[in-house]
Amino acid sequence: MAIAVRSFAKINLGLYIGAARADGYHDLRTVYQTIALHDVIQVSVARGSGIEILCKDKDPRVPLDSSNTCYRIAERVLDEIGVKARVSIEIEKRLPVQGGLGAASSNAVATMIGLERTLKKKLSAAARLRIAAEIGSDLPLFLVGGTTLGVGHGEEVYPLPDLPSVAMVVVTPEVGVSTAQAFADWDALMKDGPCGDGASPRPGGAEPRLHTTVRQLTRPGASDRLFEVGCALSAWLSGSPNTGAPAKGGSRAGSLLLDLVRTGIENDFEKVVFPQYPELRDIKGELERAGSRYASLSGSGSTLYGLFRPPADAAKAASRLRKRGLKAVVSSTLTRQKYWKRILDG
Repeated sequence: MAIAVRSFAKINLGLYIGAARADGYHDLRTVYQTIALHDVIQVSVARGSGIEILCKDKDPRVPLDSSNTCYRIAERVLDEIGVKARVSIEIEKRLPVQGGLGAASSNAVATMIGLERTLKKKLSAAARLRIAAEIGSDLPLFLVGGTTLGVGHGEEVYPLPDLPSVAMVVVTPEVGVSTAQAFADWDALMKDGPCGDGASPRPGGAEPRLHTTVRQLTRPGASDRLFEVGCALSAWLSGSPNTGAPAKGGSRAGSLLLDLVRTGIENDFEKVVFPQYPELRDIKGELERAGSRYASLSGSGSTLYGLFRPPADAAKAASRLRKRGLKAVVSSTLTRQKYWKRILDG
């Protein structure tokens, strides 16, 4: 029996990077958002043993051995449920490799879901999250979907009130960006930071404000920048006054993007990726000139996106970008409910 699972992409609505930790990771603050673009993962199980990875497009950057995230998670799932089987995983690639859309992580979670359905055995929610976090930082977000807060090194996730479905244009340049290299470049930049300690100065010299109405999202010793975004997010979650909370009768979920934009939401990776790949900075400018409400690099790139109000504006913008030779497609954000419905049911 074979099960086909849609493997949806994500974008980052802001991504703040802290200092490198003793374990080699960096503390992060980000808001993940699932979107409608996807790969398709087909999982089948037979008698025997072993795991086989197939990729229709045969992209050389997609490993077909035990280093593939789908292979690694299949091993862990089989061990967890105590089943011996021969597993075949076929990846139909539609998302870019090294594009910042979380494709490999999403593929792995889709494999987990496909194995559960094929074997008719379901892991506990705790086991799912534990296994996902062991494989990679971006995996747990795909076990939540919709609008999700990511802290720690991105693996600690909390569902946020969903951003309503928003039209968007996604641009996927041919260039691939190494996340490991982007972090290394960030560390080099922060070592020579303008404040001496590597920290970026606060806009206008403003001091961070402490909100004690919710659990603080920043651990002791975190940089001022992570403290600031933690305060902004906690203030929004608590609906504190004078923080952009919606007026009576308004939608808190609908105000999330606007609230974060007011705090100066940005993706820190742009500071190191754009100098290396100036064409990506130019694409962001094109999205802004095409009328996007907000444009950004996703993750470490190279994918960029722009959010638009009516879908018609997104369609016009994509057409304009394609005329300039860019690979631009219209898509939309996915709420948590739509994400889980469409994974299997279409």
